[in-house]
Amino acid sequence: MQSAEIGIKNGRVLDGSGNPWFYGDIGVTGDTITYIGKEVKGETTINADGLMIAPGFIDIHSHSDLPLLIDPRGMSKITQGVTTEVIGNCGTSAAPMNKRLQDYRNKYARSQTSEDFVYDWTDLDSYIKRVEEQGVALNIAPLTGHGTIRQNVMLDDNRPPSDSELKQMKELLRDNLKKGSWGMSTGLIYTPSQYADTWELIELSKQLKPFDALYASHIRGEGATVIPAIKEAIEIGEKAEVRVQISHFKVCGAKNWGISDKTLQLVIDARNRGIDVDFDQYPYTASSTGLAALLPPWVHEGGMDKLLERIKSKEIRDRIRADPVEEMDDWSRLMVVHARNNPEYEGLNLQEMAEKQQKTPLDAMCDLLLEENGQVIIVLFEINEADVRRIMSNHLGMVGSDGRAVSPESIPGKVHPRYYGTFTRALGYYVREGVLPLQHAVRRMTSAPARRLGLQDRGLIREGYKADITVFDPVKIVDKATFTEPHQYSEGIMYVLVNGVPIIEKGAYTDKYPGRVLRKTLS
Repeated sequence: MQSAEIGIKNGRVLDGSGNPWFYGDIGVTGDTITYIGKEVKGETTINADGLMIAPGFIDIHSHSDLPLLIDPRGMSKITQGVTTEVIGNCGTSAAPMNKRLQDYRNKYARSQTSEDFVYDWTDLDSYIKRVEEQGVALNIAPLTGHGTIRQNVMLDDNRPPSDSELKQMKELLRDNLKKGSWGMSTGLIYTPSQYADTWELIELSKQLKPFDALYASHIRGEGATVIPAIKEAIEIGEKAEVRVQISHFKVCGAKNWGISDKTLQLVIDARNRGIDVDFDQYPYTASSTGLAALLPPWVHEGGMDKLLERIKSKEIRDRIRADPVEEMDDWSRLMVVHARNNPEYEGLNLQEMAEKQQKTPLDAMCDLLLEENGQVIIVLFEINEADVRRIMSNHLGMVGSDGRAVSPESIPGKVHPRYYGTFTRALGYYVREGVLPLQHAVRRMTSAPARRLGLQDRGLIREGYKADITVFDPVKIVDKATFTEPHQYSEGIMYVLVNGVPIIEKGAYTDKYPGRVLRKTLS
């Protein structure tokens, strides 16, 4: 009989490797898995009879940098079994942040923050200190946003960096990597990352190689430009000699549906040439972003102040109308989910909102952005289910929410249901639909993202690994969040341990904060 502080008994162990489950007991002492076998005796016993014991889920693509400062419980994620959030995605990270960027964010980056929230840190160390001082329920692994680096040096200028500016950007990136960042992310449809050419991204990505760090990219378009955008990401990885993670891999826009076979083949061919490229995916047919992101890049030049001034002009609106982005082909597919000053529009699509106001959709859109200081969140119904399933069936993929760790109390308005249901939807609906076996679904959210990121001691049920563990009911697991009623917690996650401490017991939160900020170190 093996002794441990916590004994998880009588369960079926899915160890995260992709192998089928086996019957076993798990012993946990301190923050570590100390025993895997039979007949463990714990000071505390968890009866996992009829349940699956898996590594804690790792969300390879989240945006919880700020939400976990507002509500450190991370409720929408821990109730899905997530134990580690990879933050700083899509080119935007909490740090670094000079005084100029602090002021900008305190004015224009408040759409899903509380009224009294203040951006008051400067570098990665001071951000981590703020997280650690207040505590957090789950682990955080930070990336460094390319857009954030560029804003520190160049604000939102639409031009190549000078030699001096590029040198400053490299120094900021290296500083973050030395302080424990796991890599660099880009958001190439967002200001200011969209103003960077491929050469700039290669030069910055070369800084990642000595740190064995990851390049994670929201590529330069997921609709009509998705093929060249994927090719660009692969080129950056090849020329900088770094690992590439293509974020929320999908095909957007009805005109492009069905070409996921071609986009997947690009990744397969790149790997066959020796380029280390993978991807992540959320299991939904809708995306989500800020409404302002639909405006053409030239409207964003100089930042939000100038954008808002421009869209007051009839001439500017007419110019946008004359050359609309492809998302404007069907306004009924664009639903407002957060507009702090106009909550009556939340849940309406832009066509419905425009009809209520007796305006054109573009005018209604621009007027709403003006009333909301540019801070409106939308959901875009632009993805085909057949593409979702084809991508999910490919063994190279991982599960990533592209969402945030929130609670109904911590965030106003509606959100994309992926905040609350990504992992449970994959384990429930898509496993039951036969799109992928349960053990493969678990691998995509445990050992695969751990390997991708470079986490050496998480993502598997192994003796000596950290005791991040999720115990779930494979029959009852289900996502409850919908597009109309998103603030609903998932069901079927029975126990969650973070660093050996139970934060979910019998499906209920324990009000504990054992999470850590995980820093990458050179091995």
